[in-house]
Amino acid sequence: MNPLKLQLHWQILIALVSGVLLASILKEFGVTAPAPFFDFLGQLFLNALRMLIVPLIASSIVVAISGIGAGGGLGRLGGKTLTFYAATSSVSILTGLLLVNLVEPGIANGVPAKDALGLLADSEAVAMKVGERGAGDIWGIFLRMVPPNIVAAAAEGQMLGIITFSLLFGYFITHLRDKQRGSVEGFFEGMYQVMLALTRFVMAFAPLGVFGLIAKVVLNTDLSDMAGPLLRFSLVVVAALGLHFLVTMPLVLRFVARVNPVAHYRAMAPALLMAFSTSSSSATLPVTMECVQHRAGVSGRVSSFTLPLGATVNMDGTALYECVAAMFIAQAYGFDLSFAQQFTVVITALLTSVGVAGIPSASFVAIAVILSAVGLPLEALGVLFVFDRILDMCRTSVNVFGDSCCAVTIARSEGESEVLQQAA
Repeated sequence: MNPLKLQLHWQILIALVSGVLLASILKEFGVTAPAPFFDFLGQLFLNALRMLIVPLIASSIVVAISGIGAGGGLGRLGGKTLTFYAATSSVSILTGLLLVNLVEPGIANGVPAKDALGLLADSEAVAMKVGERGAGDIWGIFLRMVPPNIVAAAAEGQMLGIITFSLLFGYFITHLRDKQRGSVEGFFEGMYQVMLALTRFVMAFAPLGVFGLIAKVVLNTDLSDMAGPLLRFSLVVVAALGLHFLVTMPLVLRFVARVNPVAHYRAMAPALLMAFSTSSSSATLPVTMECVQHRAGVSGRVSSFTLPLGATVNMDGTALYECVAAMFIAQAYGFDLSFAQQFTVVITALLTSVGVAGIPSASFVAIAVILSAVGLPLEALGVLFVFDRILDMCRTSVNVFGDSCCAVTIARSEGESEVLQQAA
């Protein structure tokens, strides 16, 4: 128990402000001696995040997919739900990808914002890694999704292969006999719970990591220069989330579910406010189920399947944010990612939204996975914390709304005529 009883996001905010103030004072007096210590704190936190990636992704995906398959969950209702989630997540990612390519928030005054953001990684070395990870055409990406040696793939950080293997492993667990399936599922469930606990432990030190990362950035850059790219990045994220929330999903409700989108916004208002204030899809789940069942009129049979599953594997807003963040960092380093490399970002964002959706600060673990997949360094994660709390509130609201739209759409496809009490 934290003796200060402060929630993690407030601790991170305090650490961020403290790092900015202390580094600004030291910089004003020309004191650079603490720089190696700041770098040590930030690098230690990033190393801890890297340490979590492979076992967390693998165990969470195996547990999620095997759980979906249990009890015939991959039948008609499961197929419709997973198809809806995959389609809407893909659209959200592509929306973010389109806007970030149009606006290019990682470019400041016509040049990459690397120096403005205080990113210190050598551009040539990064370019070599990006080139290696992005080598080949689209077929090469699919080849990397099926690695010849899964252990080597894990050691080399080839996350597409790890994710693909975990998806297949989780699915084929459901084909085992009951006793065998129980043993394997029990092992991975235990591993997943351990990794969640370990993630919470690591994230408890996030304030120290953020303090070190942001202090190092401030010592090496001008805050006024850094504010511009970060503000543009945040506006791109909010605009893309807004398009998905206010355009894409209402169109789905109107033309696929054939219900009134405005009525659904009204029905989901309490859940959306809860999601915005807590930044947690899991914590909002009881309110989401209440709104979907009793305000939108979806049956318990549909809502009890689609909503818990959505809170675990469907994160439209998070997937969009991961994609925009990865592209922003690539732009800041001056890399014009090829179509194949951007396709890698899209596929990885889509797959990681399944694997890490239910954990605290999931987006940063997922962004680390995406950056590793295309060969970009993790040092830029520190600057993303600046506006993350507000962006997290926005993307969580989009996540919850996407889950509720799925429940309504699936209910209508199952012949439930009382949903929102009107069909177009």
